[in-house]
Amino acid sequence: MNFTQVFPVLTTDRFRLRQMDEKDAAQVFDYFSKDEVTKYYDLETFTQESQAVELINRWNTRFMRNEGIRWGIAEKESGKVIGSCGYHSWEKEHYKAEIGFEVHPDYWRKGVMSEVLQPIIHFGFQTLSLNRIEAFYDSENTASKECLSKAGFIFEGVLRKAAFEKGVFCDAAVCSILKEEYV
Repeated sequence: MNFTQVFPVLTTDRFRLRQMDEKDAAQVFDYFSKDEVTKYYDLETFTQESQAVELINRWNTRFMRNEGIRWGIAEKESGKVIGSCGYHSWEKEHYKAEIGFEVHPDYWRKGVMSEVLQPIIHFGFQTLSLNRIEAFYDSENTASKECLSKAGFIFEGVLRKAAFEKGVFCDAAVCSILKEEYV
């Protein structure tokens, strides 16, 4: 499946999932400049808004190259971007992709990811023709584990010292959901 030139917009009750651009950089910087957001992320905590611009541009380049897609999670009423979610490590020949996400700490434990994961998972299976959606997360990140489990992902195990992030080797827990399990 190839993307069209038009970025797909998805909606939920509270959010509009849309493409981000440089106008969103201040909001993306706001949450990526917080250590609690980057603690389990493979990025250093941002110190300059230009880092958010670079990240947004990198996500948009992946989309234009048909390599992945990252939606900004924007509040319907205010339009404010409070996080992002999408697919990377897309292996078309194996019909699988890795899902990733983050959200501003002000919105933690408020059901944001539970709400936005559903249309994104649906998009992956229906539009991208994925058979497997997987997620890797730091085994100490219980919030991500709970969120993914609630969305139907099945825990598969821990890859010992599988990632080198921020100067240290760390374990990566892996879970997945298969098309046949998706309801």
